[in-house]
Amino acid sequence: SLLLETKLDREQRDYAETIRVSGDALLSVINDILDFSKIESGRLELEHAVFNLRECLEGALDLLAVRAAEKRIDLLYEVADSVPTHVTGDATRLRQVIINLLGNAVKFTEQGEVLLSARAEAHPEGGHVVSLAVRDTGIGIPPEAMDRLFKSFSQVDASTTRKYGGTGLGLAISQRLAQLMGGQITVTSEPGKGSTFTVQVRLAPGSAGPQRYVAAQTMDLS
Repeated sequence: SLLLETKLDREQRDYAETIRVSGDALLSVINDILDFSKIESGRLELEHAVFNLRECLEGALDLLAVRAAEKRIDLLYEVADSVPTHVTGDATRLRQVIINLLGNAVKFTEQGEVLLSARAEAHPEGGHVVSLAVRDTGIGIPPEAMDRLFKSFSQVDASTTRKYGGTGLGLAISQRLAQLMGGQITVTSEPGKGSTFTVQVRLAPGSAGPQRYVAAQTMDLS
């Protein structure tokens, strides 16, 4: 990345970009394996801190916005009024799950849209059950491949790995993280029409604290 900030001719820039992309891919593999190892050994501990849930979701969307724009697909989101603004939990791990689901949706969608929707309801024992659904208009998943989705180092088929890349760990890690947060990931899909991955997690209530005042703006739509 530093090298790409210098003056390079076209061929040199192409080589440097290849190195950067390859480095990012390798880092992604290493991070997946480290996370998987922590989860398998029972050494992964979740943080319990107050965070802004909407900012967490928007942060995940920001990371995928460029990739979606490059593919000319719409990246949308909607948050229901029932979703609390502040909750207590592990924002980093929740964002990791959402980024994985959004990343897969963008990866396997060639045209149309990817929509992230959030809903919430009160839990009988306190806190909230938050449902986050990622719906795409991508290639979909055949019924016979559903049981392989959340298995480690497994993908729908070999051609998926060759065409789209990936370690086959992302969904397995995301499912384990969702379970650690008191929930799970479910999926519905129709080949050729798209998929919807829904993650449910239980989050404790969080105190908002002092809020920044934002002055109302008068909009001129003429």
